[in-house]
Amino acid sequence: MTYTGRFAPSPSGPLHAGSLVAALASWLDARANDGRWLLRIEDVDTPRTVPGAAEHIMGQLESLGLHWDGEILWQSRRGDVYQAAFDALAARGLVYGCGCTRREIADSALRGQTAPGADGERPYPGTCRHGLPPGREARAWRVIMPAGVERFEDRWLGPQEQDVAQAVGDIAVKRADGLWAYQLAVVVDDGAQGVTDVVRGADLLSSTARQRVLGRLLDLPPVRYLHVPLILDPANGLKLSKQNGAPAIDTAAPLASLQGAWRALGFAPLPAADPGAFLREATARWAARFPLA
Repeated sequence: MTYTGRFAPSPSGPLHAGSLVAALASWLDARANDGRWLLRIEDVDTPRTVPGAAEHIMGQLESLGLHWDGEILWQSRRGDVYQAAFDALAARGLVYGCGCTRREIADSALRGQTAPGADGERPYPGTCRHGLPPGREARAWRVIMPAGVERFEDRWLGPQEQDVAQAVGDIAVKRADGLWAYQLAVVVDDGAQGVTDVVRGADLLSSTARQRVLGRLLDLPPVRYLHVPLILDPANGLKLSKQNGAPAIDTAAPLASLQGAWRALGFAPLPAADPGAFLREATARWAARFPLA
């Protein structure tokens, strides 16, 4: 099977140092395995989309020498595909309407009905699984998560496991505002694009087990995962992010930006005169450090 990786930024702002770490690692893993590296614009959450941000990200990637293969996939144009996946799940009796608000889900955790997940996530307690309470209408739509522990091997972090039904509960696939949920869109798109390997930030590790379960429910092939460390803001210890005002990477100094991301991945600086030389040497070193089994 041909290696196929992808980088999937949300166009809510330009790439910053944290997102560059994920982009570089993803690109290197694909090139080290003679694979394809796809670019997907995850703009399914349209209220968070900033006009022109996607084009800005493309320009940043090109200035760094991180060129992608094939056509760009835009999630905002794939509503029919997500609907088809939703219908397939519904036909098997796996989807139900949920009338709960976020506050009600949080309150159930406060009352001890559910225990917070490792990352503070509030599990859905299954209130509407057997029907909407009287007088309620469906706000969101959820997929029933089967009981049992989901286990997988992360190529950076090692063995992982999660009981999705207990730790997360039934996951939303269509939101109360009518938008398709990220969890459904990413699983459907990875399947449609033939993605074999996902390299991304460790902040998404908690989504992996549920995505694997959802992919299996949709009869999609399993994906290998590698989650890279996050860059934290030294001022507050929080993940460097667009929401926290992280500055855009300096494309006027592409080699310095690449070297910074490389060091954040735990490697020593490379003796390279330009981005092309850097990427060639980094690819060889990545292949030696993270060979596929």
